[in-house]
Amino acid sequence: MKNNGLLITEIDKDSIADELGIQPGDRLIAINDVPLRDFLDYRFLCANEELIAKVVTANNEQWEIEIEKDYDEDLGLAFGEHSFGPTRRCHNRCVFCFVDQMAPSMRETLYIKDDDYRLSFWQGNFVSLTNVKEDELRRIIEQKLGPLYISVHTTNPELRCRMLNNRHAGKILEQLRLLAEGGIEMQTQIVLCPEINDGEELKRSINDLAKLWPQVHSLAVVPVGLTKYRTGLANLRTFTVAEAQEVITMIEGYQQEFLENWDYPFVFASDEFYVMAGKPIPPRENYADFPQTENGIGLARLFLDEWEEIQEELPNEIEGELTATLITGTSGETFLRPVTDRLNRIKGLKVQLEVVPNHFFGESVTVAGLLTAGDIIRALKGKNIGDRLVLPSVMLRDGEDVFLDDLTVNDVSQQLGVTVVVAEGPRDLVEVALGIKSIVNW
Repeated sequence: MKNNGLLITEIDKDSIADELGIQPGDRLIAINDVPLRDFLDYRFLCANEELIAKVVTANNEQWEIEIEKDYDEDLGLAFGEHSFGPTRRCHNRCVFCFVDQMAPSMRETLYIKDDDYRLSFWQGNFVSLTNVKEDELRRIIEQKLGPLYISVHTTNPELRCRMLNNRHAGKILEQLRLLAEGGIEMQTQIVLCPEINDGEELKRSINDLAKLWPQVHSLAVVPVGLTKYRTGLANLRTFTVAEAQEVITMIEGYQQEFLENWDYPFVFASDEFYVMAGKPIPPRENYADFPQTENGIGLARLFLDEWEEIQEELPNEIEGELTATLITGTSGETFLRPVTDRLNRIKGLKVQLEVVPNHFFGESVTVAGLLTAGDIIRALKGKNIGDRLVLPSVMLRDGEDVFLDDLTVNDVSQQLGVTVVVAEGPRDLVEVALGIKSIVNW
C-alpha cells in the first residue's frame, strides 16, 4: 500500500517548517527513512537533533530536507483532523456495552465504538487491546505510549472471551505483562456484573493485576450501567444493596493490604458503589493520587473536601433576596442535600434541590452526567424555579453547551423561562448561588 504520510494543515509562524518553505497542503511522508503512519510517529521521530524529512508538496514535488535542531524543538507542523487517520473501531460485543443500550435517534457520534490504543494514550480512552497485534505492542513500548487506559473486566481468559464476545480477548494478561516489562504505565478498569465477574472472579482479577504493580498503576471497579433499551441483549441486572456492600468490603480489605505493603491502595470502588451501598465515601488517603476521577473514582471525595473548605467562607447573609434551583441525578442527592441545607441558612438566600429521575435511559441510570435536557424540562415544567437554574457541567458535552439528547442549555432556558447557569464543582456552585459569579444568560 502506498504511504501517503500526513497531510499538513497548518504551519507555525517563524518555525523550522516555516523557514524551510513547507506549506499547508504538503504531505510529510517520512522522517529518517521511517514512513509516518500517524501523529505519534511524527512526535516520536522528531525527538532527534538531526532529521531527514521527506515531503511531497501540493503540486507533487518531492523534497528531501536535512534538519538540525534542538532535541525538544518541534518542526511547527499541525495535521488537524488527519493526525491519526481513521479511528480503529471496536470489534467486541461486550455483554454490558453501554453504546448498545443507547436510545434511538441520538447524535451519530454517540453510537461510535472506538477501540484505538493511540487514543487511549492521547486522550485517556479505555481500550480492550483485543485488536492490538504484537508489532503494535512493541511500538507502544518503543515509543513509550503511556499511560494507557485498559478495560480488563476479568483476567480469566475463558470468561473474558465470553464477556467480550471475542475469541481474541483471552490474551489480556499476556499483553499486560509484556507492556509492564516494557515499562508502560497502565490504568485499568473492571465493569462489574452481578454473578458474572464479581465474587471469586473479582478476587482473581485483583490478585492477577496487583502482581503487575506498579506498571499497572490502578484498578477501578465500576458497576454495570443498564438502560431501558436492552431488547435482544444479554440478561443482566444491577447490584442489590447487600451485593454492593460486599463489593466495597472486599475492595477496602484489599486497599488496606496494599496500603500496608506499598503505601498505595491500587484498587478502587467507584463512587456509585458507595451510593448504592449507602456507605460513606472513604477518606482522602484511600484515593492516593486520584488516578481515575474521570471514571467516577473519588469525585465525591474531592467534592466533599472542597465543600468543607468553602463552608468556612460562607457569609451569614446576602444583599437583597435570591432564589435558585440546583439540579442533580438521584445518586447526587446524597452529596448535594447537605449543601442546599447549609446554603439555606444564609439570610436572603433560598436554594432548592431538584432531583431529576432519568426517564430517557431508565431510572436505574442515576448519575447526573447522563441526564438529558428533556428530562430536566419534564421535571421542572410549571414549577417555581426562582431566579436561576444551576446545572452541573458534567451534563454537557465537554467544552460545549449540548446535552446527550442534542438539546442545548439555551433550549432549557427558553422552555423553562429561566436563566440557566452551568457550574463546575462546589466553589463554582456556591458563587453562582450567591450571585458572586457573573451569569452567562444562554
